[in-house]
Amino acid sequence: MASDLRTALTNILLDPSNQPILSIIKGARNGLVYGAKIRFPHALVMVSLFGAGTTRQRWKKIITATRQHATRLALYVTIYKSVLLVLRDLFRNGKQSSIDPFVAGMLSGWYMFGERTPVNEQIVLYCVSRCLAALLPRERVPKDYPPNKVLPIDNTAHQIFAAVTWGSVMWLFVNERRRLNDLYVLSDKWDSFRNFLWHNV
Repeated sequence: MASDLRTALTNILLDPSNQPILSIIKGARNGLVYGAKIRFPHALVMVSLFGAGTTRQRWKKIITATRQHATRLALYVTIYKSVLLVLRDLFRNGKQSSIDPFVAGMLSGWYMFGERTPVNEQIVLYCVSRCLAALLPRERVPKDYPPNKVLPIDNTAHQIFAAVTWGSVMWLFVNERRRLNDLYVLSDKWDSFRNFLWHNV
């Protein structure tokens, strides 16, 4: 009985006609797992170091942030893959256009990450940095360079990118001081070992 059920499920999973819908389900699953793997350790460290409240309240913040990140990523993938499927099957006669990923990503991003929350802001800022880094020139690599390994950023391009980034950070510090107050102003003040090492004054 169990082996018959397993065989039937395997046949469903391997049937090419089911692939589009199953890839949406698998994408949602992967979004949940990836979102939890990324957010849980980050939330654990940040709430442990900088969070206020009881242990129970801190754990609630960690679980809430992890759940929000994981479910948002899972829903994003679900919407993205669904929009791709609709565009391909209803408007492109079964063929994907090169603009489809952009359209699907834009619609999914607006819907899932358009609300301004701390988690959404962090996700969007991370994605912006990845998009900018993707535009940088890459180093030349030998012919036997592994095909699945990311090409390193050209060293000169990285130096310029780092210089412009940190120049911008410090310009913002001078002109938008409150945003970087902890690093460059509050680090000048302490009156005990506790607020030298653990908390700011």
